[in-house]
Amino acid sequence: MAPRPQESSQEADAQQVLLQTSGDKDLHEPRTITRGHWVTVVSVSTAISLVAVLIGTLKFQMGPAALVLLPIIWAVIFGGIVGTQRLRRVSGSSRAVATLLLEIGIVLFLAKLGTGIGPSLAKFTQLGPALLLQEVGHIFGTVILALPFAVAMGLGRVAIGAAWSIDRESFLAYALQRFGIRSGEYRGVFSVWLLGSLFGAVFISLLAGTVGNLGILDPRALALGLGLGSSSMMLGGVGALSILFPGQAPEIAALAALSNLITNIVGFYAGVFLSLPLARGLYRFWSRVFGRDDEGKSLKKASTRNEAASSPGGAPVAVESDPTVKTSPRVLLVAYAVVGVCGLLVNAVGTKSFHPEDALGIVILLALTAISFALSKVLPMVPSSIWVLAIATILTAPFMPTSGFVVGITGNLDVLTLGVPTLALIGLTVGRDIKALKSLSWKIVVVALITYTASFLAATVLGQIALH
Repeated sequence: MAPRPQESSQEADAQQVLLQTSGDKDLHEPRTITRGHWVTVVSVSTAISLVAVLIGTLKFQMGPAALVLLPIIWAVIFGGIVGTQRLRRVSGSSRAVATLLLEIGIVLFLAKLGTGIGPSLAKFTQLGPALLLQEVGHIFGTVILALPFAVAMGLGRVAIGAAWSIDRESFLAYALQRFGIRSGEYRGVFSVWLLGSLFGAVFISLLAGTVGNLGILDPRALALGLGLGSSSMMLGGVGALSILFPGQAPEIAALAALSNLITNIVGFYAGVFLSLPLARGLYRFWSRVFGRDDEGKSLKKASTRNEAASSPGGAPVAVESDPTVKTSPRVLLVAYAVVGVCGLLVNAVGTKSFHPEDALGIVILLALTAISFALSKVLPMVPSSIWVLAIATILTAPFMPTSGFVVGITGNLDVLTLGVPTLALIGLTVGRDIKALKSLSWKIVVVALITYTASFLAATVLGQIALH
């Protein structure tokens, strides 16, 4: 039941290459995990979460668009500040604890989302074409819209990795094995993955809030566009749309979760067998159009202009390695209890209400989380995120006798509020990746943002067409 992704020996070796410690200071850092590390992480993340929900939601009108700052955004910002400050550094051992807790927390969040999908299954059957078309947008939107920019900016073969998808963990592992750690393709995947892991939720929240406030697109289409394959990005987008369209908030959350589930099921295979070959073919086309070689240098001015300094060459700077929490049954029990109690506390403060059945609701969601991790160990090709959404959806489907009980007992648990502690924990782990982040070219940052935007907008527009 340990929430650890199962890897092949080849993947494990590759990850060992990637996650090597860098810096003399880190080499002398104690690698053991003590009770003090647990106390520090739990107390700091809980404090950040409570501050975030007490600040609440702030909305700033900026012309026709709106900037919506939600508790989940405050949580990741404050967590990131604490995670990167140098006055009292967050140790690798503390980050290891935070990583374990956020792995459980994100699946707990998905379990709650699943309880919102089940009761609405009958309504969603009418959205079949829209669900299929939004996936087409996710698969091809990045390649069609982002790849030309990446090639034109001189990224070379890095453009392929940066623009064939939004590059989540499965794509990172595939690129590492397929192309190798020093390949341009892998450097592109690594960069987009890193930026998405750190700032994806914040960016998608701002993007969804801005586009949604224009009043041009159906909120349901916007929700479908959030099925990017990243739970944290989806969480950020759902939060922004729920503020803009409070009357449709439950439907928005359920549609986004369903769309994300579909993306997780078929997105990787579609990416490998469809969008990657398309990206490689279009890369050759755009390279000829813009006159660029595989390093991104201009073919026309190669003899008079040296662009090597701007070329994103070399392997990506490795993120720091953290010690691993030994997940004994006792440690796992403590971790699940911490996640549950913290979620219950933040939910009570955020919703300004507490009902005795909320505790039982948290226990049920934690049980679904544990079952999902166990199933992902038995069938490693199906991640726990898919298991928990599927199980929670089935249990709350109208045709199931468990539907009324599960929906009723978890009804007062707010899905967005439950996600706040997880985003705070993500912020606390940012320090592990700060060196790699500093090494990124500004060009890859721009391309990554274009990639996220293209995937969201292409899926949203196709969903809009299907709905209307």
